[in-house]
Amino acid sequence: MNSERRSPFDLHGRCALVTGAGRGLGRAVAFGLARAGADLVLAGRPGSQTSTEKEIRDLGRDVEVIDLDVADLQGGLRVAAYAASKHGVAGITKALANEWGPHGVQVNAIAPGYMATDNTAPLRADPDRSRAILERIPAGRWGTADDIAGAAVFLGSPAADYVNGHVLVVDGGWMAR
Repeated sequence: MNSERRSPFDLHGRCALVTGAGRGLGRAVAFGLARAGADLVLAGRPGSQTSTEKEIRDLGRDVEVIDLDVADLQGGLRVAAYAASKHGVAGITKALANEWGPHGVQVNAIAPGYMATDNTAPLRADPDRSRAILERIPAGRWGTADDIAGAAVFLGSPAADYVNGHVLVVDGGWMAR
């Protein structure tokens, strides 16, 4: 094996767009991609990504910040708008993969399951609801931000060069039940 050959997960020379990188899953994804060598475009609420931007620059990566606020679409049990938004992400992922694929741009998405974030703190604090959720997850645990970051590094890496228009479910097996 050629010792000069890079890891199939090396992202040097690549650029990734990350939304919501100011906290939680988006922040973890941004750092995972940056540590693997990617330069980043961070899109999120005005002023929310300043800390992330600085820390990623400190890693030696190029970063561009775009102010964007889409914080009005909240989901929950039996909320049709939430389901529609998730299906919309899947549809636009496939449409853009078809449109941009011929130009060498891959478009994929990650569909996280139940993740241990501040957004799910009330669910995790409710013993009955938390138990019901965990009983349905074959992995037997809440997902972490690092679970999502690893999936993002894979999709952004040369290891996934022939993956386009895919929605990667990262949910500990929830959808397999």
